[in-house]
Amino acid sequence: MRSDEVKTGYQRAPNRSLLRSLGVTEREMGLPFIGIANAFNTIVPGHIHLRQLTEKVREGIAAAGGVPFEFGVIGICDGIAMGHEGMRYSLPSRENIADSIELMAEAHRFDGLVCVGTCDKIVPGMLMAAARTNIPTIVLTGGPMLSGFQEGKDRSLIDVFEAVGNVAAGTMSEEALCELEGCAMPGCGSCQGLYTANTMACMTEAMGMSLPGCAATPAVDAGKLRLARETGEAILPLVKKGIKPRDIITKKSLRNAIRVDMALGGSTNTVLHLMAIAVEADIPLTLDDFKTLADEIPHLCYMQPSGPHSMQTLHRSGGIPAVLKRLESYLDDSITVSGKKVLKIAKDASIRNEEVIRSIKNPINKEGGLKILSGSLAPDGAVVKSAAVPKQMWKHEGPARVFDGEGPAMKSILAREIKEEDVIVIRYEGPRGAPGMPEMLSPTSALMGLGYSKVVLITDGRFSGGTRGPCIGHVAPEAAVGGPIALVKEGDRIAIDLFAKKIDILVDSVTLEQRREVLKPHTKKLTGVLARYAKTVEQANLGAVQR
Repeated sequence: MRSDEVKTGYQRAPNRSLLRSLGVTEREMGLPFIGIANAFNTIVPGHIHLRQLTEKVREGIAAAGGVPFEFGVIGICDGIAMGHEGMRYSLPSRENIADSIELMAEAHRFDGLVCVGTCDKIVPGMLMAAARTNIPTIVLTGGPMLSGFQEGKDRSLIDVFEAVGNVAAGTMSEEALCELEGCAMPGCGSCQGLYTANTMACMTEAMGMSLPGCAATPAVDAGKLRLARETGEAILPLVKKGIKPRDIITKKSLRNAIRVDMALGGSTNTVLHLMAIAVEADIPLTLDDFKTLADEIPHLCYMQPSGPHSMQTLHRSGGIPAVLKRLESYLDDSITVSGKKVLKIAKDASIRNEEVIRSIKNPINKEGGLKILSGSLAPDGAVVKSAAVPKQMWKHEGPARVFDGEGPAMKSILAREIKEEDVIVIRYEGPRGAPGMPEMLSPTSALMGLGYSKVVLITDGRFSGGTRGPCIGHVAPEAAVGGPIALVKEGDRIAIDLFAKKIDILVDSVTLEQRREVLKPHTKKLTGVLARYAKTVEQANLGAVQR
């Protein structure tokens, strides 16, 4: 056992003395030491209940013959950080989370890890740490929040974001907005739809790093407590058999996760996160993998925000095991932390609602829910949640409205200075330029709330999983490194074609080269975390990992 390095032999008497001060008994000195990375805090709704779940994990570890040691992990709520300077810190926190878990696991020589977390950057960071340290690990995702309810309708956070646009349009009063904000988010858990947090929980289960049924089981469901207990118990067999994350996180399992992503129509952020996890696991994964699988896998689940179904509805319909069953003929068989292989989980699952998890012959769209675009505006790629784009907007050409940052764009949108057919370009919001590649949920939600239906938004930043409509992000190279998006001028014609997977600026190459010769990319005076991040972060098409 790795933990023998801190507890075996007379030379380790000082180490054992410190362990005994924690209450570790003589018998426990001979048992596996299991670290629990707990993202509990009281600022993130998706994390406020994790203390209770972690207690069940501790019980499970002890009952199965291990010694649990709990430590804390930071977590940022993207919804609270949205729309201001705080959002620049969200993506960089992913690497901080991975680093902190690596530091604790390696310094204390844990034999195994259980990572307990929810929300956008926390779960990806945990998976990155698992692949990096490569010691037996299970992830317990905390589960989605129950739907809000108002006037006979299910409500979620995205309703509140879009209602800001309704108020700006004069179709909703501030009093009604206040009433909505009070009932949209009824308690603990990750935001209700298939936004980034829940999409990454689904990816974790699909790649085999959490127990079957974990992703969709609601935060307040007693089933989540049972899963927590079972997760604690399940880490010990992995330790004893020497089954490590890189045995589970493979090219095959990542492709399975992408297949589930395409069937669900998940968040565009999964492209960044799955690629970052692949980097840590030393697995070659590129945008071409997403592009190929998007053509192969149909979009089967009409999930919020583009459709009507919440994560609670997906849970009642069979959860991720049922989605795996639907995709059984497409999947690569691979092992999971449960001890079962993926195809066995799929075979044993039941689909309880054929409308929520549609058949291959009756898809919502024949192609997957995400598309990778490329062209003269994004030579290295861009990403769009095609599942959330109305078919009439899959092909569009219009004049560019150019903004050097989210703030000016948001002011222009709320002032109704945008016209139908416009193509909004928000630049200098990429990994280095922002820095931190902030999400653009505020402007996209404002466009929806104001009633725009023929406006495209393009950015070198990111979009929340709650974004819907023709919103194209992750444009690479970004403006800050001289990408073509930095050369766009007001009024330039921009064309998108989701059918052909193209995104182009309709300006001749000679003119673009003349603009490049006089281009002076914007720079910002940075300090602290963001300064370090901007110096080391890769482009979005490489997962925005730090080198």
